[in-house]
Formats: sequence, C-alpha cells, structure tokens
Amino acid sequence: MMTRVKAVVSQLVGGQAAAGSSPQLGYSRPVFLQLSPEEREQAADHSRRNIVSPGSDSARRRLLLPWDTGYAEVINAGKSVFNEDQAAREIVWVERRNPNSSTAGEVKGDRSAGKERDGLEFHYWALFDGHAGTAAAVMAAKLLHLHISEQLQDIVDILQDGDVPPPICLTSHTKGVTGNGAKCPSHEGDWEPPTDSESRFLLEKEISHEHLIIGAIENAFRQMDQQIEREQKAHGSQGGCCALVVVYLLGKIYIANAGDSRAILIRNGEVIPLSNEFTPESERQRLQYLGYLQPHLLGNEFTHLEFPRRIQHRELGRRMLFRDYSMTGWAYKTIEEDDLKFPLVYGEGKKARVMATIGVTRGLGDHNLKVHCSNIHIKPFLSCIPEVKVYNITKYEHGVDDVIVLGTDGLWDVVSNREVADVVIRVLSSCQPDDLNRFTLAAQNLVMRSRGILKGHSWRLSNDRLGSGDDISVFVIPLYGHT
Repeated sequence: MMTRVKAVVSQLVGGQAAAGSSPQLGYSRPVFLQLSPEEREQAADHSRRNIVSPGSDSARRRLLLPWDTGYAEVINAGKSVFNEDQAAREIVWVERRNPNSSTAGEVKGDRSAGKERDGLEFHYWALFDGHAGTAAAVMAAKLLHLHISEQLQDIVDILQDGDVPPPICLTSHTKGVTGNGAKCPSHEGDWEPPTDSESRFLLEKEISHEHLIIGAIENAFRQMDQQIEREQKAHGSQGGCCALVVVYLLGKIYIANAGDSRAILIRNGEVIPLSNEFTPESERQRLQYLGYLQPHLLGNEFTHLEFPRRIQHRELGRRMLFRDYSMTGWAYKTIEEDDLKFPLVYGEGKKARVMATIGVTRGLGDHNLKVHCSNIHIKPFLSCIPEVKVYNITKYEHGVDDVIVLGTDGLWDVVSNREVADVVIRVLSSCQPDDLNRFTLAAQNLVMRSRGILKGHSWRLSNDRLGSGDDISVFVIPLYGHT
C-alpha cells in the first residue's frame, strides 16, 4: 500500500524520493498561491504581515482553486520563523484497483488526455496548523490526499457500483456457510444451514457507503501519522500539526478534524458548526481514562485526577474537590500523597495543557515530543484519528451566498462563528453573484478582521482588542451549484 503512495510522491517531488523511503519536503507555501520570489519574500515579513491570496488572473485561479474557492493567509507576528500553517486544494481521481498499477490516485491535471478511466473523483480542501516546526504540516499538505485516495481505492468498486463484497465464511470449512446462511463461494463441499444458536453469531452487519468513506478517511490519517513517524525517526525532525480536511464525494461533504482548527457552514445566514475542537479541556475524560488504565505513561510525575488548583503539601489529609475520568461534575476526596503530583490536564481555555506541554490533543506527528527535562513521551495521549462529520449537500437548496468556512485557530482565537458569518455575508452581498473574486474577497476580509491593524507595537482589532498574532489561514468554499 505505501509503495503506491510513495510512487506518486516521487512524481510530485521530481523523482527525488526513492521507493521505500520518505521524502524530505522542504518549506514552501501552497502551490495554488503561485507566488513569485518577491511575493514569497513579502509574505514572510513578520512586521508588515501582508495578506496573501491567489493571483489576480481569474482563469488561472479557477484552474488551481475550482469551485471559485476563496483563500487567504497571513504569517504570524514573530512567534515562529516560518508560517507554520499549510493549505492544500486538490481534485483527485481514484481508479478501480488494478493489481499491475503502482498508483492509487492522481491529481486531475495528471490524467492522460482522452484516455478512458474507470473510477471516482473527489474534491479536497485541507488546512494544517503546524507547531514546533513546519515539517509535519508540509508533509501532510503534500501527501494526505494521496493516503485518502489509497484507502478509497479499496472500496471504489462498492461505491461506484453498489456491489457487496463476497461474504466471509464464518463457520467451519466442512459446513461452508457464510454469515447470511448462503453457501460459501470458496467452498464447494456439502453444507447445511446454521442452527439457531449459530445464527446469532453469524449475522452480517450492513455497512453504508457513508461509513466506508469515513473509515477510509480515518485510516488515511493513521497512515499519514505513521509516515510522519518514520520521517521523524529517519531524519530527527520535530513537531506536529493539527489537520482539518474537507472531502466532497458522491454528493456528500466529509469534514475530518484532528486539532483545534474549525469549520462552519453559513446557510441562509444561519451558522452551523461542522467540527469540534480537540483540546485538553474537551478531551479531559479520554486523557484521564488513558492515564488511569496505563499509569506508567504518567512517569510517576503526574496524576490523572483533576483538581480546581494545584494541591499544596500542607493540604494532605484535607478534603478537596476533584474530577476523575468518569465524572462530568465534581466531588470531594481526602488529599493523599499521590494527589500532590502535577495534573495530567492543567489550566483553562487556551492555557490548558497536556502534561504542561501541549495545548491540542489530536493531530499528526509529535512522535518525539516529551515533557520538558524528562523521558516521558506525550504522544500516547495525542490521537491522530479525526472526528468525521458528514453534510449531505444534495438535501438542501443552497443560495449563492452559502459557503463553508475553514480556518486555523489564528482566526477563531479572536472572532466568533457569528462574527465570521457576518463578515462573509457583508462581503458577498456587496458583490455581484457572478463576480469570480467574491469568495477570495471574503477570505481576505476574514484574515484582515482577525489580524487587525498595527498600532504601535501590537496588532489591534477595530474595538482595540488584541488581534491574532498567530498564523491565519482561511478557505471560503461556495456550495451553490455543486450537487
């Protein structure tokens, strides 16, 4: 499976990646931006923080960003050398599996002219918010859609034709009975129907196409995480990234989120959340449960219990409020020696951290991440599996101003869902419906609204609150006319 992905990767990076090896992908900005050397230099200026969007050539932009997708980004105010956000936009063709083929999927522009192909096409948008370096985000931006294509290739026959794969023989070979009581196609001998007691265990579960696609996306994230792990071991690279992905396939939009980026739908002026953020606060119970089941992961320095504040040694024997993995409320317990250890989850809001180190609980990479000055690995608590939500685009009649907005946390840290929707609605309503630049203008306005204006030595919003000093990346994806 990985060999096919690497073969495609080798083509994408000019043949530099040999089969069986992971490519070293250097820092870059999204290809669809088509930045000149001068524009790349301006985009990297932390003091000016120029807002960057695809070029003014509408025809070229529509080729690189189909659906008239709007995009804009801006670098941080100095927190890291590079812009640690990455973005990707692809149209990928997934062929029926051919045992003699070495590729799982191709970007649309790579298809041979006039050649008949048998398979499915999916549209793909993604944002990757890197931390502790750009390596994981760059790699995910270049490769994750190929892993999704690889996983979809296993089920393209089912998705395209509705074929049900041959049932698996779940009983003995002598009976040759399948899970639904039919004769097993792989055994020609005598068989007899299962007894009532056997039937209870042989019933086949019906799996929808939707759940097969969700499983493919989840597995692709896992494969991507494993590839990043191999890269980090081979080259000593560090860091990780949050990942927010949108896949349009067969009339449905799949939103996969692992991290604290966010997607919302704006439909008829209404805001509909399409993702949840995964932070130490939102996943407290999962983290605590893992710490409870495998206390060795805490390194004898942390407790899986949560308290309203740090416990002092003088409070031994006193009663204090606490929460365990099974609790959403609070209760009292008598403080013991183990309770003096540092909490696994500590802090509130954006200051909450896992093991006093990282503020997100899902994402790709971070395989080398350890607690400061210790040998305690944090990765076991960080999940690479996304939450996947599904939006059936064919169920609704969408207007010309209905969009999906994807943004990294640099956007959402300073503006609410409603504020984002108001900006988008204002910009789109001020443009003609056939204006090809309207969604790009909406993305630019969102970035400007959250970045603010430089006043003195700080970036300020219109209400004089601090603007976002983080990297900010935004997609505005129109839904009208896409069913």
